Amino acid sequence: MKGIILAAGKGTRLYPITKPCCKPLLPVYDKPMIYYPLSVLMMAGIREILIIVPPENHSFEELLGNGSDFGVSISYKEQMVPRGIADAFIVGEEFIGGDSVCLVLGDNIFYGGDLADTLRRAAGQKEGAAVFGYYVEDPRPFGVVEIGEDGKALSIEEKPAEPKSNYIIPGLYFYDQHVVEIAKSVEPSARGELEITSVNNAYLAKNRLSVVKLPKDTTWFDTGTAESIYEASSAIRTYQNENHTSIGNIDAIGYELGMIDETTLRKTAGKLKQTEYGKYLLSLIEK
Repeated sequence: MKGIILAAGKGTRLYPITKPCCKPLLPVYDKPMIYYPLSVLMMAGIREILIIVPPENHSFEELLGNGSDFGVSISYKEQMVPRGIADAFIVGEEFIGGDSVCLVLGDNIFYGGDLADTLRRAAGQKEGAAVFGYYVEDPRPFGVVEIGEDGKALSIEEKPAEPKSNYIIPGLYFYDQHVVEIAKSVEPSARGELEITSVNNAYLAKNRLSVVKLPKDTTWFDTGTAESIYEASSAIRTYQNENHTSIGNIDAIGYELGMIDETTLRKTAGKLKQTEYGKYLLSLIEK
């Protein structure tokens, strides 16, 4: 399975903060925002990753390089015109080839619970598509998924007045090799975009859309506004201090999963030894 991070949005809801830089490069507590969705792909066991970026933006490559420092292979592709989430599969068609693919949005953050095992279970699905169900008390402002007893999706509704469940769909999706073909068949919505809901509904119509419920102690943030970035930063700071961990630490994850060795980790930690991020890496080596 391959992974795609869609990081090409203009971030207009964050203007003027995002006028000089792309939203996924903004800090969320002690790391760039994009570290968090990247860490999700790594925890799912995915090593080949495409980051879809805005035109003529080389900042992501300057930050992450080719991924070898933390054990993955990263390539980049420009989305010349923002055309919706589903356009990621058309932009990434050559990268995907005949493989299955996981798409994560560049401003979505997940942590806590038994997240790694949940991700690997979704990644292990061979056919069809899988979305995640995230439980909320009031699902009306979100895309709501109704789940059957067999774990298959029964319906998807956008911002329903009377939701059929309390489970919403966050920005993390797993698809088989047919997703490119499906994305190409999607008609633009009224706002002129290729909607990811249309792709999901195509799988739903064939009874091939599964829902993986995230553990209730999993935390999810969509950091598309200044308020949500502040909330996420505060929550991550508290969680890290209380649990003596480092959420979204791609170097630590690469080391813990055997993607890089101690020599590589020590080299990175040495460059960052004056930061909390680097100190955490050194603590892993000492253990």
